[in-house]
Amino acid sequence: MSRSDVSPTFNRPSVEQAELVVLDYGSQYSLLIARRIRELGVYCELMPATADVSEIAARKPRGIVLSGGPHSVYDDGAAGLPEGLLDLGIPVLGICYGAQLLAHSLGGRVASAPSREFGRAEVLLEGDSPLLTGVESNSVAWMSHTDHIVEVPPGFEVFARSGDGLIAVIGDGALFWGVQFHPEVAHTAFGRDLLRNFALDLCGCAGDWSATSFIENTVDWLRTRIGDRRVICALSGGVDSGVAAALVSRAVGSQLTCVFVDNGLLRLGEAEQCMDVFSRHLNMRVVKVDASEKFLSALDGVVDPEEKRRRIGRSFMEVFEEVAPTLGDADFFAQGTTYPDVIESAGDSKRHSSAAAKIKTHHNVGGLPDTMRLELLDPLSFLFKDEVRQVGRSLGLPEEIVDRHPFPGPGLAVRMTGAVTRERLERLRRADHIFISELRAAGLYRHTAQALAVLTSERTVGVLGDARTYEDVLALRAVDTEDWMTADWSRFSHDFLATVSNRIVNEVPGISRVVYDITSKPPATVEWE
Repeated sequence: MSRSDVSPTFNRPSVEQAELVVLDYGSQYSLLIARRIRELGVYCELMPATADVSEIAARKPRGIVLSGGPHSVYDDGAAGLPEGLLDLGIPVLGICYGAQLLAHSLGGRVASAPSREFGRAEVLLEGDSPLLTGVESNSVAWMSHTDHIVEVPPGFEVFARSGDGLIAVIGDGALFWGVQFHPEVAHTAFGRDLLRNFALDLCGCAGDWSATSFIENTVDWLRTRIGDRRVICALSGGVDSGVAAALVSRAVGSQLTCVFVDNGLLRLGEAEQCMDVFSRHLNMRVVKVDASEKFLSALDGVVDPEEKRRRIGRSFMEVFEEVAPTLGDADFFAQGTTYPDVIESAGDSKRHSSAAAKIKTHHNVGGLPDTMRLELLDPLSFLFKDEVRQVGRSLGLPEEIVDRHPFPGPGLAVRMTGAVTRERLERLRRADHIFISELRAAGLYRHTAQALAVLTSERTVGVLGDARTYEDVLALRAVDTEDWMTADWSRFSHDFLATVSNRIVNEVPGISRVVYDITSKPPATVEWE
């Protein structure tokens, strides 16, 4: 049985109703819009701007949000409104490009501004609007646009302007609304209030979606989908796979066998630690498979990060399909794919927006072979990372799992640039262990969202004693984030960084220089590859 015979995208719970739907026009913030709406307790899904209106209506939404995007409404090939969308009779909120598209489609006029309006700007209110209830005039919003609305459509009013006098908020007072700024980003002081006004007041959403309701619905779906058949689940030791396993275990109990694959790409002592935690706390059958030779052979000579991910994905599935017959001939393969994984691998699934650029292939999304026999189960692929953690806590998982920093499925292979060798892996393991150990010792681990060491393929001149060296450069990376779609680099003290650097250079042979990555996301991703 091939994956395409089973499901063209992901085999995951079917949510009958998304109270709000966000249409993605290619903005880097599209997923963040959905995340902010979910923070209000409103279940929200992202759909491509090219979706047919019948697909959108099938979700039974109470409202639609049109995201921003990089295009002008006058560009050849720029995505328009799905035909019939404005005839659904439900509220529509356009953000940035979405506002321009809404105005343009309803008879307004959009033009290029003399200069781009970018960054923080004051929003000056003009009259009362239910969209802006509780918002004070002169509040700060985040602008990012060149085109702007110069004439509103018939029946619309201007409810706010920027400090430069440009139209910032428009609406017909009932169904259709547009804002020229980004309410989803933290820089917009009143963004949460605006989205709440739209979702709860204008659309009438209940605001009662929670991790608990997700667990109940997903467990019911898993029981129905699996029946009396058997499941194997990939355990990596991280929160995503741990929560996925716990959900399947709650649904079908002894029909699940978890498989922990030692792929030779793990951190120092990780295999032993993970087996101990899972056997003590999850009360489920866990089988350990040593496949390090297989993975290292598959990666021999490979330097391209996308090819690394693809080969690792294929190797994982080959291992699981080899193991499955020894575990009672399982029919399903469960994994911890999350919503950001799916979106960042856009292009690997026709379900997601063609406007979204593929950032990187996640080994559990685009790296899986089309000929795999096992049927995929992706119970978490509607959830953001912090939602997965909430579900984990509700399921009673221990802190060692729930609060653990994310670790990529491809492991250290994508935390080193260039070729993967045993020698380089050992060097990176030791350096990474020093960094994480010092974070814990300084009480910084739980205050940092993710921290990692990257072994670069660069070498630089150094001095050791009286001798010249020419050895590897190691990069340290640590970020703070709330939503995992944007992140800022962690501000550690110089003394802390000096301690880590000194230990690594002194204790890890082959590394002569340590640097600290101070790039936010975007433009960079958290991982280097």
